[in-house]
Amino acid sequence: MHVDAIPSDAITREKVIGIMVQRFGDQFTTADAIRERHGKGESYHSTASPDGVFFAKSTEDVAEVVKICADHKFPIVPFGVGTSLEGNIAALKGGICIDLSMMKEVLEINEEDLDVKVEAGVTRKQLNDHLRDTGLFFPIDPGADASIGGMAATRASGTNAVRYGTMRENVLSLTVVTADGRIVQTARRAKKSSAGYDLTRLFVGSEGTLGIITEIRLKVYGIPESITSAVCQFEDLESAVNTSILIVQTGIPVARMELLDDVQMGACISYSKLEGYEEKPTIFFEFHGTEAGAKEQAETVQGIAEEFGGSAFQWTSKMEDRNKLWQARHDAYYAAIALRSGCQGWATDVCVPVSRLAECINETKDDLKKTGLISPLVGHVGDGNFHMLYIVDPDNKDEMAKAQEHSDRMVMRALEMGGTCTGEHGVGYGKIHFLTDEHGDAMSLMRSLKTAFDPDNIMNPGKIVNI
Repeated sequence: MHVDAIPSDAITREKVIGIMVQRFGDQFTTADAIRERHGKGESYHSTASPDGVFFAKSTEDVAEVVKICADHKFPIVPFGVGTSLEGNIAALKGGICIDLSMMKEVLEINEEDLDVKVEAGVTRKQLNDHLRDTGLFFPIDPGADASIGGMAATRASGTNAVRYGTMRENVLSLTVVTADGRIVQTARRAKKSSAGYDLTRLFVGSEGTLGIITEIRLKVYGIPESITSAVCQFEDLESAVNTSILIVQTGIPVARMELLDDVQMGACISYSKLEGYEEKPTIFFEFHGTEAGAKEQAETVQGIAEEFGGSAFQWTSKMEDRNKLWQARHDAYYAAIALRSGCQGWATDVCVPVSRLAECINETKDDLKKTGLISPLVGHVGDGNFHMLYIVDPDNKDEMAKAQEHSDRMVMRALEMGGTCTGEHGVGYGKIHFLTDEHGDAMSLMRSLKTAFDPDNIMNPGKIVNI
């Protein structure tokens, strides 16, 4: 499906495109295939293509294009590698898409200070490959090999958030191009500061609506002496969730704790050829530390799991076994859509206080049974976050309506429990209608910020807040 963007003034559009062609040559294109690829991402949302795509090579490139667009009040949409899930990159009003994927330089590595500076197009895998010989790593892992700029823009998280936090905690400063084309630094290199407003945190999660992130300074960590992975299976979902809750409450520094329901586990067994497991609710664990410390963590977790009927507890420190296990988790999306040939995945998520997690998951699963839909569940249960993946036929209006209704009820259930409509996918335009329910009167402050930073509403319009 394709959504027609709300067209800009035709004369303005032709003028801007003419300037871009003349000034940037083959860095800019209006080819239909490239425009379409830059109008969707990996979400179920319909495509909304930009009028043209610019491949930036530097912060200065970005600033120059923003100034052109600002002069003509022409929309701008930033693009990383296209892994977004809530229509975050859809060009709802056309305009120029600024593709940052060519900005792939690791600019600084400060081993003593445990920080790095990268351009926005660097991906997490690229960064960790670059860091490997230094003994450092960047832990934030949303699954997809997303760009660091995109991860900052959507306030991404992932499997390691239990121990290492999210992008919010791990971004130290940013280089941002504002809506009028200025290049600003949001903070200095110091690890902490009380000097003025925290602009870094303001731009992290802003999804390109306030400015375009071009460079990011990040925390990095020493590669642990020992990494141990474990798997434990349960007779029912509630027992698995209660295990994870007690582990969190006990304060065990688990690095990763990933829940797969029976449907998702069955899909992973088939797709990734996992041997020795049953189609039961399952938790994947990972422990970081010294060899003795990681072993102690695993043994303690095994004891807690057994209290809730956990069985088949298997743990290993062998790299090849760990890699196979976590590759299966990262391939969960592809495993799920393989359950139903010719269909697509509709991914969504919520996050609730950990104490309400079991209740929220159980009610969501009970509600799902009434729909007749197939929707595997995976969860970053250590921080109360879980995902549903509806396996749907996009041409079946009844299925799509059922999925939308179920997703909406899940979100409202999470909000009633003190949670959020999106734990790590961002808002885009897919969940913009829930923000008033979540934030109430605070939305007026968000609109004021948007207006102050972007008075002409050219920065990724139609996302997070409507102006």
